Amino acid sequence: MSKDKNNYDQLDAWIDAHFSEQVEFLTELVKVPTDTPPGNNAPHAERTAKLLEHYGMNAKKISIPADIVKKAGLESITNLIVRREYSDGPTIALNAHGDVVPPGEGWSFDPYGAQVVDGVMYGRATAVSKCDFSTYTFAVRALESLQLKLHGNVELHFTYDEEFGGELGPGWLLSHKLTKPDLMIAAGFSYQVITAHNGCLQLEVTVHGQMAHAAIPDSGVDALQGALPIMQKLYEQNFLYKKITSEVEGITHPYLNIGKIDAGTNTNVIPGKVVFKLDRRMIPEEDPAVVEESLRELITQSVADYNKALEPNKHIRVDIKRILLARSMRPLDGNKPLVQAIQKHAKDVLHEEIPALGTPLYTDVRLYTEHGIPGVIYGAGPRTVLESHAKRADERLVLSDLKAATKIIARTLLDLLA
Repeated sequence: MSKDKNNYDQLDAWIDAHFSEQVEFLTELVKVPTDTPPGNNAPHAERTAKLLEHYGMNAKKISIPADIVKKAGLESITNLIVRREYSDGPTIALNAHGDVVPPGEGWSFDPYGAQVVDGVMYGRATAVSKCDFSTYTFAVRALESLQLKLHGNVELHFTYDEEFGGELGPGWLLSHKLTKPDLMIAAGFSYQVITAHNGCLQLEVTVHGQMAHAAIPDSGVDALQGALPIMQKLYEQNFLYKKITSEVEGITHPYLNIGKIDAGTNTNVIPGKVVFKLDRRMIPEEDPAVVEESLRELITQSVADYNKALEPNKHIRVDIKRILLARSMRPLDGNKPLVQAIQKHAKDVLHEEIPALGTPLYTDVRLYTEHGIPGVIYGAGPRTVLESHAKRADERLVLSDLKAATKIIARTLLDLLA
């Protein structure tokens, strides 16, 4: 048996022997809610840091100033960096986010119970992405159990702003020069390694009319009626977007969705104001500035066309505010060692080839690549988001996937650092 093969077997054996401990670690993380909104995430960071102490891992706590967090629409953020220094060489960052959308309705299990049934753990953030707090922590512990001389360092980045764009998560760590890794791996699923993803632009559009009693509608200006042709024009763009295709496997075409509408005060009142929020997914080939300018022009022109049929004093007007710009993630040449190592070990552990793909989702990984840090998305989870029930009721994680991903990450770290 080769020396390398023996090391891989030792990693696998250590993970097998400590897997019940790993599941308990994840259980404790799921039990602390991180619903975003409202985004009170500091308590989870504190709990995570305390659990890591038990393994001899000291987490540096980076608390984001309260006024900045509040301005972003959240309540508290404390990001964590655990730095494991071995020797001179590359630094590899492993990033997972702890913030997650609220559980919503329709659950068969306690969203914070981390209940295990037939080898599956149920709970909010079991799959996205508290599971990879566990994957990465135990992969590093397994690596260190070999007591080999390693050439480089590892950092665990546990952050809490992915749902709102990541600027106060990885974005804060990078822009404030608190970290500068050479390579990075971020939370993902086990049956593909993701090298690219879509971007996302979100706009808040406020249509102003004039509120009036429903018995005398002509005394006001119906903002909702004025908003309808704007939304219709926006949705018509989806027919055009289907003609724009990406060259990245796994990504198809741009898409636009209006996800939230607030209007009116009562049934018998003409709405004086309508606020709707739109989400525009951008393929990697698109320029975000051009996309935003075209949407603003479309909305402005729609308002002008609508007002032509109205009396001058009955016009609607519109305000447009950008609420999120997440650029796409593009593959960087330096990610090849990551891709090759993960694919090699996935074949050995999962007994199948896994593809390198793009995904239509957007993540905060693009913040690393924007800083020139090659990265991929890989972690514990099923083949598709749909299977994981992420952002839906009964989110779940197959524990065998968690164990497999931990072995694959540990082996990958050994390849890159040994």
